[in-house]
Amino acid sequence: MGSLGLIEIWRFAWRGISANRLRSSLTILGVLIGVSSVIILTAVGNGSAKSVKDGIEKLGTNSITVMRNGGGGGFSRSANSNTKPLTINDVKALNDKTRAPQIKAAAPILNAQGSCTYGTFSSTPQSMKGTWPSYFEAANSPIDKGSYWTNEDVTNKRAVAIIGTTTATDLFATDSPIGQVIRCNGQKVTVVGVMKSKGTVGFQDADSVVLMPLTFVQRSMAGYGGLSQIQVESVDAASTTLAMDQVTTIMDAQHKIKSATSADYRVLNQASILQSSSTSSKTLTVLLAAIAAISLLVGGIGITNIMLVSVTERTREIGILKAIGAPKSAILSQFLIEATLLSVLGGISGVLLGIGISHFSVLGVKPVVSLTSVLMAFLVSAMVGLIFGGWPANRAASLRPIEALRYE
Repeated sequence: MGSLGLIEIWRFAWRGISANRLRSSLTILGVLIGVSSVIILTAVGNGSAKSVKDGIEKLGTNSITVMRNGGGGGFSRSANSNTKPLTINDVKALNDKTRAPQIKAAAPILNAQGSCTYGTFSSTPQSMKGTWPSYFEAANSPIDKGSYWTNEDVTNKRAVAIIGTTTATDLFATDSPIGQVIRCNGQKVTVVGVMKSKGTVGFQDADSVVLMPLTFVQRSMAGYGGLSQIQVESVDAASTTLAMDQVTTIMDAQHKIKSATSADYRVLNQASILQSSSTSSKTLTVLLAAIAAISLLVGGIGITNIMLVSVTERTREIGILKAIGAPKSAILSQFLIEATLLSVLGGISGVLLGIGISHFSVLGVKPVVSLTSVLMAFLVSAMVGLIFGGWPANRAASLRPIEALRYE
């Protein structure tokens, strides 16, 4: 088959597509939707994983959290219905440098719930906590404006607060909140600082927060029961494992734990949470891509359908080509090229659409386009044309000239 024959084959294939523009456009649309869906959903999965990873890393890989048993994930030493509360004595023991040289600081956390108001504006923080000044370093939560409240504020149960950027925007818009008095759960609180923005951690807004002295929260909002958790910081990232061992030893002694099966607390490490989160995110991304790939399968079925219709409509044409000496391979190539052109055009359009949409937030997530997903989606779309166009093409090439010429 010479170069002229190849040019003729391409010309006939293109004519077959352009002769039925609406039908060809709908077939291309099916492939376009499949390719763009794979790219967009994979990008959303990657973006979600990156958001969670960035949020956890902002907390610091040397950050450790001690919680009561009974829920959540992370390193759980056991499940025990007779859990003892976490106390200030536990925090003081963890801050004992002679017992825990690898622990830099430990801070108590007491969660409260409610809303804050300023004039006619209101905000319902996702996190309202009472703690110590050491929390800001232990949780890698520095301030951006204003100043920290102090240990003296804790001792005197002062009504002062440091708020996150989301809370600040909700209550003050573009005005400075420093020195302003807000009401949280009906209590007057003076804003002394605004934290640096941490962004979103998964579906949790880390900037929707109000941090107040522990003693004030105990007296005015949450009572004097057990702590919600204890935030611990190791001296550096390399010492985190040793620090976790020291936390376990101290907490076992504090709570008189004699075996791991009777432990009434859990120890969570950010690095381990990050690893677990990455694994879950990869699984989610693969699942989303697999769901989107179903659209490509539907697009392939559409190609088979249009090619079968095309073979039926052009039966006499095929007969004429065979009668003037066109070999079976030329007929086969013509219809394969036609099917592949449809899928490639759909693939290119789908890539452009997918990348274009991925520049915008989808479901609150900033998508991250993967070059691998783009190449895979495009290559699969091209293969779809070859695979699903193969049967109609072979059917056209196998028609007997006499029967084809007699076809009405």
